[in-house]
Amino acid sequence: MGNANRDNPMRKILIEKVTINIGVGKPGEPLEKAQKLLQKLFPNKKTVITRAKRRVPTWGIRPGLPIGVKLTLRGKEAYDALRWLLKAVNNTLEKSQFDEFGNFGFGIKEYVWIPGVKYDPEIGMYGMDVVVTVQRPGYRIMKRRLKRKKVPKRHRTTKEEVMEWLKKEFGVQIVEGSETQTLRI
Repeated sequence: MGNANRDNPMRKILIEKVTINIGVGKPGEPLEKAQKLLQKLFPNKKTVITRAKRRVPTWGIRPGLPIGVKLTLRGKEAYDALRWLLKAVNNTLEKSQFDEFGNFGFGIKEYVWIPGVKYDPEIGMYGMDVVVTVQRPGYRIMKRRLKRKKVPKRHRTTKEEVMEWLKKEFGVQIVEGSETQTLRI
């Protein structure tokens, strides 16, 4: 890319949304506790119950059974939440956590790893998945109702561009798979 493209506001990388998901695998009390945890972490945001799509008889799962809870953040809240949640994984991501378009996800094994969050005995211990979807200005053309079009390949975000952007914007360290095995105390 030339210098002219680097300053182009349409080439800027944006966070479309941050989705936080807690899968518990069964309805009832565990699901209610997971929902309570998400509402504690993000007050004034609405959680959504996720339902099973397939039948897994060995686990007692059938289609339509509530098995998890998720929350979607957009705009400034998404940037703030991502900055906060990345601290739970020591601002470190693996290359394998990115897809070809730069969208990425990471897991937090226990919610107490998130800075400023204390253990709540009423809730218990839960982990969560965080998935970040990135885009550039102009991606609306593939979602609009009239005259829907594809985003050209030259305008799509790439894995490498997003990794560089994360290093610069959030101070994230990108490592190979085996380097992330760190001890938690």
